[in-house]
Amino acid sequence: MAQAYMTETGGGGTGPGRGGSRLRRLYEGLRGNRGIWRRGIVLAVLAVLLALVMLLHAQIPNRVGNTGSLTETFLPWLGIVGVPLLLLLALLRKSATALIAVLVPVTVWLNLFGGLLGDKSASGGDLTVATHNVNADNPDPSGTARDVAASGADVLALEELKASAVPVYEQALASTYRYHSVQGTVGLWSKYPLSRVEPVDIKLGWTRAMRATVNTPEGQVAVYVAHMPSVRVKLAAGFTARQRDTSADALGEAIAEEKLSKVILLGDLNGTMNDRALNAVTSQMRSTQGAAGSGFGFSWPASFPMARIDQIMVRGIEPVSSWTLPRTGSDHLPVAARVNVTTS
Repeated sequence: MAQAYMTETGGGGTGPGRGGSRLRRLYEGLRGNRGIWRRGIVLAVLAVLLALVMLLHAQIPNRVGNTGSLTETFLPWLGIVGVPLLLLLALLRKSATALIAVLVPVTVWLNLFGGLLGDKSASGGDLTVATHNVNADNPDPSGTARDVAASGADVLALEELKASAVPVYEQALASTYRYHSVQGTVGLWSKYPLSRVEPVDIKLGWTRAMRATVNTPEGQVAVYVAHMPSVRVKLAAGFTARQRDTSADALGEAIAEEKLSKVILLGDLNGTMNDRALNAVTSQMRSTQGAAGSGFGFSWPASFPMARIDQIMVRGIEPVSSWTLPRTGSDHLPVAARVNVTTS
């Protein structure tokens, strides 16, 4: 019996020694094939550099073309695109060195964004809010208004309102929202009474931000609506965002001086939560998407969302769930959130 077993194993059978011999042959093959370790050094270096850019993004200077802010705006995509590309090239090169090196940016990316991959939403909440940059050139303002009202939002903010389209939005939303105010190019619609409605100066020379007290059944909430100046990526000037940055600082000052303890910010900030230029705002508020959303919640451009520049942020209020709404006639997706105003 013993001799028969040894013969079967040596002849390529399936005995217990088979797995060990395979591992030994694999190890010896790898040790003998030094090419797989020598190839792909450049790819390995690129993988480490990618990891360093993601890890040290806050150290990338903004002095030349706002490079730091541009990197932070699309920071998740460095891993979403860069890692699979490096992995594919490493496999094509049959490089063990490059394959191991790719684990470095994977680890960094998961550390930065892994928490966004799961679903953190919960049930409950006592207030639903939504915000939408409707696009001044929206071909169907009435349909857009009906679509966002169908979200069930108790409080709705709209940005980029063209003066000629305001009556259309007012008429389409009148049956759902009893109270509303339009200040410049931004507006707020509410099922609950509004008070202390006023424009907010964000250093533009015209009104693109407002503040109102919403008197909800759970208490007063200060709601800010803002549309930060647009940013552009230009070959000659880089990421042109100076006016946006100045307005963000002014908005941050206004929110810091708010007397009410419960605050909600709705709007198109033309920047992501990673963008250091928005620190005056993001440092004192929580993103509902980051706290209670599912995934990245990208909102722009609507045709192929690549960044979440439309934000819902809170202070003194607990986010319960956060999501994007279906596409409308705008180039942005609407975003919504359910929150608990009564949280301690």
